[in-house]
Amino acid sequence: MPLVLSQPDRPAGRNRRPTPPPVAALAQELGLPLVQPERAIDAHDALARLGPAAIAICAYGQILPPELLQIAPWLNLHPSLLPRWRGAAPIERALMAGDAETGVAVMRTDVELDAGPLVSIEPFGIDPDDDAGAVERHALERGVPALVLALAEAAAGTLDWVPQASDGVTYAAKLERADRLIDPLADGACETANRVRALRPRLGALLNLDGETTVIWRVAPTAEPLAPGEARVVGDSLAIGLWGGSLRVEELQSPGKRPLPVADWLRGRRTPPTACTKPA
Repeated sequence: MPLVLSQPDRPAGRNRRPTPPPVAALAQELGLPLVQPERAIDAHDALARLGPAAIAICAYGQILPPELLQIAPWLNLHPSLLPRWRGAAPIERALMAGDAETGVAVMRTDVELDAGPLVSIEPFGIDPDDDAGAVERHALERGVPALVLALAEAAAGTLDWVPQASDGVTYAAKLERADRLIDPLADGACETANRVRALRPRLGALLNLDGETTVIWRVAPTAEPLAPGEARVVGDSLAIGLWGGSLRVEELQSPGKRPLPVADWLRGRRTPPTACTKPA
């Protein structure tokens, strides 16, 4: 008998109405038994009565206490080449670091963060144009079948795992506002391009253009010779100067507005920007 464990409904939207998480909404749609305790430990008795062979978990949002981990193997889908990029933002950190390869792992959840033994791990390349959304899709395409296979092996009693390597451990810290800030006087063009694609399509990088904090959604290399902190309109595009090279901005978003191609954004301005700085 299946059982779905999810976070409780939370206020969402303009009216702040209680809204189920996507997993809970899907469970209700499929008519699956659902529990939504405020604390994960409160699901202990329901899970223990069920006696599962394994429990699949992904982005649950709470630390699982040892009492729950002892009920059955909790199998977690983690989008990195563990032990590289343990933690909250593995895809974004891999992109920010300029990694050419990442992967998706099925691992047994342990008390230590993302340090449990591996059931399977599959590497895949990161293309230069991939953003966080694309890498997430690639990870799901490979990871979901691997997780389904691991659950079938658990049900058959043939599930096996190996310990993670003890060297090469890095941590993917939760993203903060500071991670979104572009500093033209300190950041290189390649570093900035990696930051922009790591933060697309959810958060976006931030840059002040003539004092206005603007979300930068898409950039491309350019040979335009600009001083760090200089912004210049070139035809129907906008070039920005950084400490190590220049970039052409292709898509951006003013405060309170929707994202726009830079040509449309420029047409809506009275004067073109001439300077770019790190937001406060």
